[in-house]
Amino acid sequence: MDYFTKERQRQIVDAIREAELNTSGEIRVHVDKRCHKDVLDRALHVFKKLKMDKTRQRNGVLLYVAMESRKTAILGDEGVNAVVPPDFWNGIIQKAVGRFANGEYAEGIGEAVIAVGEVLKQHFPYRDDDINELPDEISFGDD
Repeated sequence: MDYFTKERQRQIVDAIREAELNTSGEIRVHVDKRCHKDVLDRALHVFKKLKMDKTRQRNGVLLYVAMESRKTAILGDEGVNAVVPPDFWNGIIQKAVGRFANGEYAEGIGEAVIAVGEVLKQHFPYRDDDINELPDEISFGDD
């Protein structure tokens, strides 16, 4: 997908790594070109496909973006959803969308990732026995 240069992709991956330094939580970013159904349904499908529901503490968070459809969602696993209010992610999404409006996609995603990391750090602090359970790379969809 041509939305992100290698440098922009590295910027996002660096944000994921930075955000995960202080938490046992796992953050993934998935980018589709289009989303043909409800954004939360698609995000849930991707969440499961990426095996984000298999982390030890059930503390994975997915940032999903469909570029051409202009749809964005943040989806947390059971452990995360148990400790954050139901509409919690909307504020983070709105800030990201504000950056997207200016064409600053990598910046918006990076800032959202850092904000998610701050939330995870509060509820799932880094543990000495922590391992990186999921890849930090961005996943891209076929559509």
